[in-house]
Amino acid sequence: MSKKRKVMSFFSTSMATNKLAQWISRLTVSLVIATSVNVSWANELLADQSNPYHMIKEVAGITFKRFADEQQAIQANPNLLKNIVREELMPYVNYKYSAFKVIGKHLKKTTDAERRAFVPVFKEYLVTSYAQVFTLYDNQEVEFAPARDFSGKKIVAVNTIVVMPGRDNIDVSFKVRKNKKTQKWAAYDMVAEGVSLLDSKQAELGSIIRQKGLPYVTQMLKKKSERDIVFKNSNKSTAAKSSVDALKKG
Repeated sequence: MSKKRKVMSFFSTSMATNKLAQWISRLTVSLVIATSVNVSWANELLADQSNPYHMIKEVAGITFKRFADEQQAIQANPNLLKNIVREELMPYVNYKYSAFKVIGKHLKKTTDAERRAFVPVFKEYLVTSYAQVFTLYDNQEVEFAPARDFSGKKIVAVNTIVVMPGRDNIDVSFKVRKNKKTQKWAAYDMVAEGVSLLDSKQAELGSIIRQKGLPYVTQMLKKKSERDIVFKNSNKSTAAKSSVDALKKG
């Protein structure tokens, strides 16, 4: 069976989001080393949203520079990770577009009020999810595919390869979309080995939206977004397993 088929088969199980979350953590931490971005969050330096390729690198550098600077405070209060994700990462994520994609074919069955209530909750759910996986540490090397001409494009894929010593490398692509009004780029999905995180989330929540309605899912995600961020153990392998176990429950 091909590597892609194995990944697709794996993502049909409840472990899908958990495994992809590990890849997100490994990739984003590695981006700091790969890009060597020397920036200070205190100067409120904003990433360049006019270029999707530059944006992905810069956002990683800004986010994890602040993470490193506040490490002592974070160890004392892990929920500070939510603030960092909310302030440094989420401005470059088109969470509204992602939220509507998750609703998908059920969109016409929802009201405007229901959608307005769902979007900010989905955003906070993403904040908590990303903050929890960022408790994992790894130092895999990341290789970036050459940037392509994106003139006239509305959606581009920023392709990378996560080098996994002793194992198959992981192909990871960030899908980035251009806003028609602002002309700025923002990420809305991540694809690992051809498998979309957004599609996986849509499959997970779609049936619940159909059976119980969007307000039910909104309340469900609200509760999950309120959970505390926890460092389970200082040992890397144990910490990774514990963080994934926490994601299973969430």
